[in-house]
Amino acid sequence: MINNISILKNITILYAEDEKDLREVTHQILKGFTKKQYVAQNGQEGLELFKEHENEIDLIITDVNMPILNGLDMVKEIKKINLNIPIIVATAFSNKEYLLEAIDIGIDKYVLKPIDIAKLLQVMSQSLIYHELKDLYTDKLTNLPNRNKLKKDLDENDIDLMALLDIDEFSTVNDLFGEKIGDTILFELANKLKTYFNDEDYVVYRIEADKFTIVSRKHNQDVNEFYNLCKTFADKIEKESLLIDEDEIDINITIGIAQGDGARAFKYSQRVINYARTKLQRIMIYNESFKIQQSFEENIKWVKQLKVGFRENLFQAYFQPIVDTKTKEVHKYEALIRYITKEGVEIAPFHFINVAKKTKLYPNIIKIVIQDAFKLIKNKNKRVSVNISFDDIANEETTAFIYEILEQNKDFTEFLEFEILESEEISDFNEVAKFIAEIKKFDCIVGVDDFGAGYSNFNLLTLLDIDFVKIDGSLIERINSSKDLEIIVNTIANFSKEFKVKTVAEYVSDEDIYNKIKELNIDYCQGYYFDKPLSYDSIK
Repeated sequence: MINNISILKNITILYAEDEKDLREVTHQILKGFTKKQYVAQNGQEGLELFKEHENEIDLIITDVNMPILNGLDMVKEIKKINLNIPIIVATAFSNKEYLLEAIDIGIDKYVLKPIDIAKLLQVMSQSLIYHELKDLYTDKLTNLPNRNKLKKDLDENDIDLMALLDIDEFSTVNDLFGEKIGDTILFELANKLKTYFNDEDYVVYRIEADKFTIVSRKHNQDVNEFYNLCKTFADKIEKESLLIDEDEIDINITIGIAQGDGARAFKYSQRVINYARTKLQRIMIYNESFKIQQSFEENIKWVKQLKVGFRENLFQAYFQPIVDTKTKEVHKYEALIRYITKEGVEIAPFHFINVAKKTKLYPNIIKIVIQDAFKLIKNKNKRVSVNISFDDIANEETTAFIYEILEQNKDFTEFLEFEILESEEISDFNEVAKFIAEIKKFDCIVGVDDFGAGYSNFNLLTLLDIDFVKIDGSLIERINSSKDLEIIVNTIANFSKEFKVKTVAEYVSDEDIYNKIKELNIDYCQGYYFDKPLSYDSIK
């Protein structure tokens, strides 16, 4: 009885047979059960047909003894092109040598001549079903078990220790070198993982994109032993470039390790790898003391509060004075977002700004800040600066809103300033230059905030048409206790003056810091020594 015969009706086969009569009879029969057939008279012809129609062919049936290139040699060449193609051998020989060689090169099934058509159709359907199941649990690029297989193994096996491995900035690798090179990198990394973590003690899975999981087969393996093994592998990857098409490409990886019963270990490894990145660590073992779950719960809480806040107008700008260093008179105010609870409690952006950015809610914040800035400018005749990130500038919806509100308030735009956040890397200076040119049409002043932080470079003063720099608070708050910081701040101040760019010092918290800033001829000061951020109503 033939089962699952319907599976054959949509497939294309390659049939190689040198005996003319058998070839023609079998071909006619196969026509009635399969969608399309490519027929070859020998192994060489079969190989050429496969190369030409690889993307169409679902299954191969081949004789063994054929002229020019025999069936098994043809299969060896085809397996170099597609390791997973289903292959059935038809042969009049049933001796061990042929069968062992066929098994060795990955033949799925065999049928003996003279061919029993019912038997042939049966093994064809069985082979296809086997490969469908295999594909369900196997990653085609790396031939590693995939996420489905990991889930199955977690349910069925006693797993209590695993590591999640992720390539750092892999999307950037794809952008730089293309997806073809990216796939080659994943393939090479998979091979290194399989070689390093032996099959007897570990199983390596590719669970998605650039993420791999290493599961320990050793029950109750010491976590520190596993950590050292993973660390040695990470060191090896960092030191040894991958050779791709004779080019050396460097990659870095982050690894999160977790213990637990099956699914829990997998869940914890996912959590700890993200936590490791926030702590700038390459490898980390999950620990309850990290309070990662509490962090998740806090994020969930803030997603809800953000939505409620925007809907019920609980966000508003507060304004911190920026004073003239020489006179201590207020020169302008910096607009800073605050969340005001229904009970009147003021919450600083530290608690919610990252969640807003990751949930695509952040553009709402800059809209509120600019609207409140114009309210202070128009109603109380004050000069106001607002922060803007590169992500804001790259967001067409956000810039369209800015240009529109500037047009609506063009009689007051000369009192509005923009501070571009330099601590968030600017990846496209042309985009920023274009934005600056547009807002300067409205006579807005433009500066760079956080100057001297992470990505600082004096080249900004030559690349962008800016009017002031705000020196990062990390350089100011300890300026009296560090001669090095004093030299850096003095260099920034002098360099800025050469370009006729004004300077602002933030985090001026006491009189000693103020006196040092005044001594260094910084133009403006901001900090709690003068005043905290103020609500709109408290500004006269």
